[in-house]
Amino acid sequence: MQEGRRVADRPSAGRALADGVGAILQAIGSRSVSTLEALFECVHTLFSGDRETRRRVSFSVAMIALSAKMAKADGIVAPSEVAAFRSIFQIPPEEMRNVFRLYDLAKQDTAGFEAYAARMTTLCGEGEHHCQLLSDVLDGLFHIAKADGILHERELEFLRRIATVFEMSEREFAAVENRHVAHGAAGDYAVLGVSPNDTLPAIRARYLELVRENHPDRLAARGVPAEFMAIGTERMKAINAAYESVAKARAAA
Repeated sequence: MQEGRRVADRPSAGRALADGVGAILQAIGSRSVSTLEALFECVHTLFSGDRETRRRVSFSVAMIALSAKMAKADGIVAPSEVAAFRSIFQIPPEEMRNVFRLYDLAKQDTAGFEAYAARMTTLCGEGEHHCQLLSDVLDGLFHIAKADGILHERELEFLRRIATVFEMSEREFAAVENRHVAHGAAGDYAVLGVSPNDTLPAIRARYLELVRENHPDRLAARGVPAEFMAIGTERMKAINAAYESVAKARAAA
């Protein structure tokens, strides 16, 4: 009986990210290229034959680089923010040093965060400059920024400028912001991306659309690492709470 070929296990997002970071650091050390150029060149070449892994690593590298740039803009890196960063990525302990080396390199790179954010738009695919995956990146940055219990004005301004580069509308940015910062009844409508003038059936239709968009299978298809699913769960809690609040207020009116 012929022995079947053993199929190699698919590397975890953390393992794939660790491998990618190692290659990036090697490229930066061996060639005269900027951190920004090496970062994206390595992600695209190392995983050229594996689109799914490439998107996951790209997402993770985007989070690392922009988290570093946000820390530089804010001037403060609280231990709670580092813990929030670690919670997103399950990276082998022996590789964490390399991840933080990349974090420091991105932080020190002379290229501004707008340049990094602009390159992130390539995650959307050819011909696209904005997609749901970029909203996922922004969501992760909000998660890290608010980890110390305070969303500082510099951090909020940084996040607004990232959203501008991502070509997100004011409504799209407000939906992300209000999931993380409570703004009362007006915030509930913003989370759902609807207007107080919309009918309840229209609001419910939008709510169901958000539920579909944020299903774990949809997140995975966009390239969001499995480790990020906890943030996706928190997002759905905010969406559910916003809809329940709006529906309850409408019923009482």
